[in-house]
Amino acid sequence: MSHYMYEFLGLMAVFSIMIVSPGADFAIVVRQSIVHGRRSAIMTSFGIGASLLFHISYTILGLGLLVSKSLFLFGMLKWAGAAYLFYLGIKALHAPGMEASGEAPGAIAGDAGEKNISDWRCFLMGFVTNALNPKPVLFFLSLFSALVSHETPALVQATYGLFMATALIAWFVAVSTFFTMQSVRDRFVAWGRWFNRVTGLVFIGLGIKLATQQAS
Repeated sequence: MSHYMYEFLGLMAVFSIMIVSPGADFAIVVRQSIVHGRRSAIMTSFGIGASLLFHISYTILGLGLLVSKSLFLFGMLKWAGAAYLFYLGIKALHAPGMEASGEAPGAIAGDAGEKNISDWRCFLMGFVTNALNPKPVLFFLSLFSALVSHETPALVQATYGLFMATALIAWFVAVSTFFTMQSVRDRFVAWGRWFNRVTGLVFIGLGIKLATQQAS
């Protein structure tokens, strides 16, 4: 049992550094917090966590190695992810400005058509943003290969993944809570169109970075 605990602590130590590193997941949660409010951002966070379980599941099953070794599969995933980030970036660039309000976060959105964004749509946005990124394929493959023994049962590895997904969701729920505090949110809302332009460029930049990602 102590062997499994050492494996788990090693995984969580490395993973904890990874989850606080800004990337597409962080950017989408921040934007959801400012534009759509806390509930939408939290549902997006759960989508990211579910996608993480998806990545870990096929890593345990050995499919991650197949994707990482296949230039065709890796390329398909990479370009699909880059295209989705470009889509989010262009959409943000064309979104109108926001106005500060004393209403609870979530009452104001970029436009009337997005005001009542559904929980499922937010969940799916988080899931797709993370799932179409091939970097987790390489990350979890290398992480599990380096720190988890081949003799560790799949059920135990799945338990590791469940804790990792829980930690990721908890982190992004904390991010969602911080950025939907009225004083913090109003500062970003005050930027109006500039907030949309900056986040749009961030998504496009992340898309370009992803498009140049190499399988090696």
